[in-house]
Amino acid sequence: MKSVDPGVTEVWLIRHGVTDWNRQRRFQGHRDIGLDAQGHEQARRLAGRLVDAGLVAIHTSDLVRARDTAAPAAMRLGIPMVPDTGLRERCYGDFEGRSYDEIEAAFPEAFARWRAREPGFVLPGGGESLHVFAARCMAAFERIARSYPGGRVAAVSHGGVLDIAYRLATGLPMEAPRHHELLNASINRIRFEDGRWSLIDWADVAHLDAVLDDASVQPPGSAATGLPGQALQR
Repeated sequence: MKSVDPGVTEVWLIRHGVTDWNRQRRFQGHRDIGLDAQGHEQARRLAGRLVDAGLVAIHTSDLVRARDTAAPAAMRLGIPMVPDTGLRERCYGDFEGRSYDEIEAAFPEAFARWRAREPGFVLPGGGESLHVFAARCMAAFERIARSYPGGRVAAVSHGGVLDIAYRLATGLPMEAPRHHELLNASINRIRFEDGRWSLIDWADVAHLDAVLDDASVQPPGSAATGLPGQALQR
């Protein structure tokens, strides 16, 4: 694979593999939920796909579903796996451990405000606002990029973190509906050059047989499908 130009850093963002809570459409957030059998198989396939990628390091959220997705690749490539709390999923407070339907029933106003993507709204029970979460993610992306100038590095993380990366690289406002996919074990490439981010490509799952997007509850106008066999989040 072609090397990265000097002064440019490629960050390959990878979403963790599938978990049981993804299938149940439960918010995971900071809950330390492990991969299921398919998630572990996705991690193995991901490792094979990354063999010739020219990666110099793999940064990963400190949550086990991300670490276990990154570990086979780090071992096979013989490169460092660096835990980074900045790559953690958004803290969803009282939403965590509950399904979409349970949250809507228990917290109808908060659920509506979450769906509306109000940047300053603090989720109940100590959750993060979208504004605070996005700032954390952006700081992590830039810190990682500046650590590997002219290099290519992977960052294994979560659906919400990938969403922030896409918006950062494309200029899509934080409050805008989501029309991009956030697929489990997908490869999503962005680049950092002269202090600016841009999109290389998105939602590459050529190494997988099937994917699933559990983020099907969206504001009006969103294109998220949530169809079986189509993609998984949170």
